Amino acid sequence: MTRIALLLLALLGGCATPPARYVVGDPYRMGGTWSYPREDFSSVETGLATRHAVPGWNARTANGEAWSDSRALAAHRTLQLPAVVAVTNLQNGRTLLVRVNDRGPVNPGRVIGLSDRAATLLGIPAGGVAQVRVAVDQERSRALAESAPAAERPPLPIEAAPRAAVAAESLDAPPGARSAAPARAPAPAGAPAAMPVAAPPRDIPLPETVAQDAPRPGRILVEAGTLSRPEAAARLAARVPGARVEAFGPARDQQFRVRAGPFDTVAAADAALERTLAAGVSGARILVD
Repeated sequence: MTRIALLLLALLGGCATPPARYVVGDPYRMGGTWSYPREDFSSVETGLATRHAVPGWNARTANGEAWSDSRALAAHRTLQLPAVVAVTNLQNGRTLLVRVNDRGPVNPGRVIGLSDRAATLLGIPAGGVAQVRVAVDQERSRALAESAPAAERPPLPIEAAPRAAVAAESLDAPPGARSAAPARAPAPAGAPAAMPVAAPPRDIPLPETVAQDAPRPGRILVEAGTLSRPEAAARLAARVPGARVEAFGPARDQQFRVRAGPFDTVAAADAALERTLAAGVSGARILVD
């Protein structure tokens, strides 16, 4: 074999794409706060969305996939990877399905980090934030989980998810955007050649269709936690400047959440969250109600 051929083989080997994996992961520290990943197919959250910055072209995500700002991708601190979520911009009523395949955002006051493509389709300006609702798409997310190697796939409970009817329209791609072909992950290394094996998570193409509903902006709050005993909630509220205790749920199973706000601006909410985290309330978050 010639020296040129050997060089080409070495280059190709160095550019080999590692297979995507189904990942839940261990607790980790990012942006000064701890996050605790867990598998959740019924998660619904509200909060603030931002754009997710990934260094370098074709950078690898937390589960080994390639990040691309020209695709509808997202980063989340705790959801299983990959997952599919419906992100609704509460300020303009737009909803888009995105594939979650990375950890983030670094800012603990943001519930999800979006690629440039996803943020543009949702009408979130560069450098801006938006009030959002993030709901796991159970059917698509379970399909991704079921395609994981058996050793990494835990048993999944079955539950139904209600779906709301909305109007939909397809938006033209923004200038300079391009579509990425779905990547086909290789079979796990070491599998017997004659036996069928479970493939790594499939890169299921998502329709870049924006559903339009009425805008539903809400109040920006900081929630320090939810407890089952009022005295414990009162002690927590005493540690959070301007916090109050709110009872909710049926009388026989009442819960007590500790909240501060509402805040007129994102900057004010960020400052309140920073004070709350500094007080040692590690589970505090910004939400929209």
